[in-house]
Amino acid sequence: MRRRQLLTAAGLLPLTAHAGPVLQVGPRRALKSLAAAARQARDGTLIEVDAGDYIGDVAVWTQHDLTLRAVGGRATVVAAGAQVQGKGLFVTTGQRMRIEGLDFVGATVPDRNGAGIRLEAGTLTLVDCGFRDNENGLLTASGDSIELDIIDCDFGTIAPREGKTHNLYVGAIKRLAVTGSYFHHGLLGHLLKSRAALNHILYNRLSDEIGGRASYELEFPNGGVAVVMGNLIAQSSTTENPHVISFGAEGASWPQQALYLVNNTLVDQKPSGGIWLRVTPPQTEVMLANNLLVGAPKLAAEGHWTRRANFSADWDEFVRAARDDYRLKPGSSLRGKAARDLGQGGGLALVPQREYRHPRGSLALSGPVQSPGAFQS
Repeated sequence: MRRRQLLTAAGLLPLTAHAGPVLQVGPRRALKSLAAAARQARDGTLIEVDAGDYIGDVAVWTQHDLTLRAVGGRATVVAAGAQVQGKGLFVTTGQRMRIEGLDFVGATVPDRNGAGIRLEAGTLTLVDCGFRDNENGLLTASGDSIELDIIDCDFGTIAPREGKTHNLYVGAIKRLAVTGSYFHHGLLGHLLKSRAALNHILYNRLSDEIGGRASYELEFPNGGVAVVMGNLIAQSSTTENPHVISFGAEGASWPQQALYLVNNTLVDQKPSGGIWLRVTPPQTEVMLANNLLVGAPKLAAEGHWTRRANFSADWDEFVRAARDDYRLKPGSSLRGKAARDLGQGGGLALVPQREYRHPRGSLALSGPVQSPGAFQS
């Protein structure tokens, strides 16, 4: 409850009273399983899920305006071999569905493309959810009315199987927004892959960590419009692909193609050196501004790209880079060198309003943006 109050105060959750029906699920409740709640719930239902493990308790959710909320601690859906529709632990199709405080563990299916959640239709908001040891964390269908919002979530370790293995894989949908979330310990697939028309990737940590074997940290295979702002993006030494960010490598399928890479801290730990950015559609609008680049590569750019105040930074510019603290030291010569008046892109002002806080979450900035990189404090 305290976390929900903080999110509401930060403006990341609406402050609304629930006027619809309420169901309670737990081992001491009349409804003891999520599957039973899915069968009983109607449109507009709030389902309060008692903390604990729900073993093999998988479900399809078709209702609109439905909220699942963990109470009293975390509620964990553990696959234990169970799945629905050959797709994963939860399959969702309703409009304006919200899931808060649930974890999804161990999703596997016969075609090796199992997900903790499969978003097949509708709109979905996730708040404070976790994914680990799944073949994919979350996977969406394609559809021009599907929208996905992810706030303060953890997309962790991928199951060691030969599958598609993306921590988050978003199909060709209308919109994706990811804020304050942590993507890590990939395996062969990408930490975040999105084919959405519009992408807001704000104040996250995409960091493959020691032993991680992700391919791209961030990929937009069909381009679209992507605002990538205020993120810590780090490639591990054991990466499966030298590229950190890729845009449009599988063809520009959306009419508008634009990438705004603003106030990020990019870290490359590949011994032979990686490649920061790959942009394939030749006429893509690209803005690179206020980024800090840590490691060997240079930030290559085409002549028509907008480039402002991007700096290579030594490891000793940071408070404690060896412990992943990439705040600039108080006396760093890079402080105060941010470019200003960057305008707008993707419907947003291109100036950070928040910064990531580990292990997941974000905090509002206390003053104006003055320095390059993901962290102003």
